[in-house]
Amino acid sequence: MRWGVAAGRKTMVATVVLLFVLSGPVKALNYMLMHGFLGFTMGSLWRLRTSWGASIFLCALARAVGALGYVILSSFLIGENILALITINIHASLSYILTSLGSPILPSMNFIYTLFGTLLLINCAFFVSLLHLLYAIFLTKFGMKANLRLPRWLAIAI
Repeated sequence: MRWGVAAGRKTMVATVVLLFVLSGPVKALNYMLMHGFLGFTMGSLWRLRTSWGASIFLCALARAVGALGYVILSSFLIGENILALITINIHASLSYILTSLGSPILPSMNFIYTLFGTLLLINCAFFVSLLHLLYAIFLTKFGMKANLRLPRWLAIAI
């Protein structure tokens, strides 16, 4: 964040290459999907002084895409479709709950996919919100307050 967007991109690529050499391609891809894209997105948006609402939404989207990529990569490596298992188990659980309540309605798979995507985005948004809050506090305490665009309530609290 301190040296710009290009430096952040180079740092992410250098970290992935280093992990590739030291730990192999699986570890490098897992890092890139789960942490690299999110860190690059967050640092870039903070460097560009984007509002916190837009930053949290875009970072949550980057985290969700990375998490889905991680699940797809893991599915490929173990030879099992983990996304199908997740959605089938959600459908079975929801069907069981609705049946036990006496409801004749069974959820469609489109509803299950929408529910899964919504819950994934909510999970990622909470995670990214906590990251924003913690990084803002730490970076402010490290003296980088001039580089940050904090919400008014957080600037007052710090």
